[in-house]
Amino acid sequence: MSRRPAYPLSAIVGQQDLIEALLVCAVHPVVGGVLVRGERGTAKSTAVRALAPMLGPDAPLVELPLGATLDRLVGALDLRAALAGDHQVQTGLLGAANGGVLYVDEVNLLPDHLVDALLDAAASGEVTIERDGVSVTQDARFLLVGTMNPEEGELRPQLLDRFGLGVQVVGPRDPQIRAEIVRRRMEFDASPAAFAAAWAEHEQELAGRIARARELGGSVVLGERERLRISTVCAQLELDGVRGDLVCAHAACALAALDGEREVGAVHVERAAHLALRHRLRRDPLGPPPGPGDDPQIDDALDESAVDAAPPPPSAPPAKPPEREPAPAPASSVVPTPVPSRLPKSALGAPRVRSRLAAPSGRSAGGGLAVLDARPARDDEAVAVRATILAALRGDDRPQTAITGGGRGGVLCLIVDTSGSMAARHRLSRVKGALEAALRDAYARRDLVAVVAFSGAGARILVAPGAPVEHAARAIRELPAGGRTPLAAGIEHAASLLESLASGQHADRARVALLLTDGRAADPEGRARAALTRVVASADRTVVVDLEEGRVRLGLAAELAAAAGADLTRLVPPGTTDSSQPGHRSAA
Repeated sequence: MSRRPAYPLSAIVGQQDLIEALLVCAVHPVVGGVLVRGERGTAKSTAVRALAPMLGPDAPLVELPLGATLDRLVGALDLRAALAGDHQVQTGLLGAANGGVLYVDEVNLLPDHLVDALLDAAASGEVTIERDGVSVTQDARFLLVGTMNPEEGELRPQLLDRFGLGVQVVGPRDPQIRAEIVRRRMEFDASPAAFAAAWAEHEQELAGRIARARELGGSVVLGERERLRISTVCAQLELDGVRGDLVCAHAACALAALDGEREVGAVHVERAAHLALRHRLRRDPLGPPPGPGDDPQIDDALDESAVDAAPPPPSAPPAKPPEREPAPAPASSVVPTPVPSRLPKSALGAPRVRSRLAAPSGRSAGGGLAVLDARPARDDEAVAVRATILAALRGDDRPQTAITGGGRGGVLCLIVDTSGSMAARHRLSRVKGALEAALRDAYARRDLVAVVAFSGAGARILVAPGAPVEHAARAIRELPAGGRTPLAAGIEHAASLLESLASGQHADRARVALLLTDGRAADPEGRARAALTRVVASADRTVVVDLEEGRVRLGLAAELAAAAGADLTRLVPPGTTDSSQPGHRSAA
């Protein structure tokens, strides 16, 4: 059976930034690969698979599966050879991608240690495998492309910076462009070979352009003026380190080569800046994600750094100031605005639950990757056959378990009372401020966040675990206050969520539940107490944040926490420290 041809790269419509970034990396691999961020169905995977044929007939396309282990990525001892007493190394995916493309779909869902390993190999062009006294270095010069959907979680800023280029893609909104995409795709699906043949000439032209740019790339001149402009832009954007400067310079040279130019011009710098610097910009992790083409910071920095600035226009006499109009009366809002506040540090602490197969990877003295791939298994752990046989050859007869990488963050479940009583004394405003601070901590720890709100008729999950943290921040900012307090329904909703987490894909993450309420709800049947007991049983730590204020306090939240065995705390008042306020205490 003949192999189905890839969709032609030249036939992709409406993703010019994506194609240009891929071409830059194909011409100048030292750029360091490209990270493609975007929603589903935006030709991310199609473009990557279409690029490999452009690199030559022998250029491999290697895809890294999401469940790959570190030894599958880096390489391992050949088990058959080891049983025969010979130490041979089995090439991993990094070595197999040499000379081609290493494609990592959903790179944001990979464990950090795997991302570190593939980025190290992409930067150095080689991978070192060390096992039981055997050390082998293999070439690993590949074009790295990672794709991700930001709605499924973000990469840490440190890892974002390691990707040379970053592209944000969305589906086109122009109906004519969308219709053209549908037409071409339907033609391809109906007859892939005929469609590929119809675009063969365009593909040859594009491949020739890449080949000519590669030949020209080494002789492209980056003048001092443009080099200084690049560094000026990076300095104005306050980028950490100089990796952005270097990548932008290399990308500008590649773009000039693709245009057949022997010297980098201003237009090449401007195009390169948007590709190389966008994903490095500092932004509020709780703010909305940037949209495509939304680079005002880069545009402003480029404008300010332009050397040949136009002369200022002649000064005109000052205009008469306009009549000041009366300010409109402020409109009332039912959505309280967050004000600075925070939870005690102790309220967010929890035992760091690590995967039972987890352990850190190490570094060899020579800088190569040294994988710690096994250790003696405990009674409740699965035995790794390969590691056990290799251990037996070394004289260790203990069963071994595989080590797949570092630990994972936790899950923070926020159960928020938004009833009418929360509007009094700016209570919900302070809660929002405290939750925003907690979200920043969760983002830094790479914790997942879930938000359950209850008021009026019942409760609902505003944010499910795994959604970007900025979604949780937006949901919290938009919380209104009103209605009665369905306390039992809210806690029951959260209990069901936590029980599903304890037995699902996030079972190996520490679970911390925070119930924020003033407790002003009757519980004659004990539903709220029973529900909170379920929460305590499903979470590694449960904290009730008592928001009741005033001289007359009913103490219902404290009673609820004590009955269920949860911890109890209060918000830290403005201008005080954890040690100078009532603080965190056990309610049991």
